Amino acid sequence: RSSYSCCYFVLPCCFFDFHGKYIRRQSKKTQYREYLDFVAQVGFVCGFHVEEDCLRIPSTKRVSFIGKSRTYPAAEHALIDKQITQFINSRTCAVATCDRRVGFNHKNHCGGLCKEADSEPPEDETETAGTSWMPGFQPRGKVEQIRNCASLPRDFVDEVVLNVANLLLNAGPQKSCSDKQAGNMNTWNQGESLSLREVAEHLNKETLKRLKSEYGGLQTLLKNNHQVFEVLNGRVHIRDWRKEKPPSKTKPEVKRRLSAEAFKTRLCWFFIHHPDGCSLPSEACPYAHGTEELR
Repeated sequence: RSSYSCCYFVLPCCFFDFHGKYIRRQSKKTQYREYLDFVAQVGFVCGFHVEEDCLRIPSTKRVSFIGKSRTYPAAEHALIDKQITQFINSRTCAVATCDRRVGFNHKNHCGGLCKEADSEPPEDETETAGTSWMPGFQPRGKVEQIRNCASLPRDFVDEVVLNVANLLLNAGPQKSCSDKQAGNMNTWNQGESLSLREVAEHLNKETLKRLKSEYGGLQTLLKNNHQVFEVLNGRVHIRDWRKEKPPSKTKPEVKRRLSAEAFKTRLCWFFIHHPDGCSLPSEACPYAHGTEELR
């Protein structure tokens, strides 16, 4: 409905209608097939030649639809838009009728638009979509804010990582992991493990306030820095790279190539900040032990 030149690709997954959960109408088809037919119907009603394809992905829901061309000339766009309005209103009214069983008011749910199915489409559809296209519909903003801690300043992230690492190293009696190689006994302090709540209690208010504006907050930031930390069952550990599983020989070629390309392209955090240095020798560590090793 955005424009006559619009094309689309959709991979149906969760069973949702325009205004809530999709309500089944047939028992002879599987729920998935019935929902696929509904999604295809939406494309047909909107005036598209709808093509169906099956993606080669490891998922049980891999049927997709593509709309690349219209079934009507551009001159009939206003007429088709009226048809779309009627279809949307019929779907939202059907949901409201069902919802009345649990106390929803049809008039409030529909917003009175059911009587306006034959009205002319708005001149500026993008401005009035939320009120005219469908009751209660709120389109996504044109700019979506990144809130997965990836846009936080690097110096802020580095400071939090260093503070949390020092907290784990000094949380209790130092624990040492023994590593027997070539007959020598080397010790490396892995520190304690603390719950996310305990870690948060040791951070200042300004840092916590900044993290709360991000999805996942502190946990997401620590998981993003997987070179240093391991977060398991709500507890934070300093990662010991000696315990990491060696790369599988059956690893896909693409992943093997990406791993090889990333080798020694970043500095080793442990080599720089850990009191015992890195737990791995330089030739075995995927990160650079000093700027001279950087690729």
